[in-house]
Amino acid sequence: MELLLKLNAKFQPVHRFELEDALQEILEQTGKGEVTGGGTIQNPSGEVAYCEIEISLTDATEENVNWLKNLLNKIGIPKKSSLNWNGNSIEVGTLEGLAYYSNGQDLSEEVYATCDINYVIQQMESAMDGIGRMYSYWEGQKYTVLYFYGTSFIEMKKRVEPFLAKYPLCQKSKIEQIA
Repeated sequence: MELLLKLNAKFQPVHRFELEDALQEILEQTGKGEVTGGGTIQNPSGEVAYCEIEISLTDATEENVNWLKNLLNKIGIPKKSSLNWNGNSIEVGTLEGLAYYSNGQDLSEEVYATCDINYVIQQMESAMDGIGRMYSYWEGQKYTVLYFYGTSFIEMKKRVEPFLAKYPLCQKSKIEQIA
């Protein structure tokens, strides 16, 4: 039975591979199937729109599809992802997503010279401890975007806002909910 997992996730291929590898290991250990492929779909800007992972289950039963759905929800994938097969589709995912767009053009040269995006990542992950973490990123012409997924967009945003309000590199940035 061939299924397509459409991930509502903005993962670079290398980060999608991490999920594929984890799924492959579990599918192999349980004898329930294998990962057979995957892809990353980009917007015209180059930013990732979503990802896909192709999965082959050894037995085409409703029980196995439900097992896979429960596994994906337990592993933690973004909300509004879907499992698709033979014209059927079910929604999967439990994580909410936060995209942080760091402005890479409109701040002073001094800010870019003295501030560090890695410090921003460290502080945001520290603030989200226990509820979210960074999964991937994208570097565009105007923005560097950091993608965080966790249990609550509202809570993640609330926890990072005090840091973002005071750190110079975070000025003229924006946050969007992505899952």
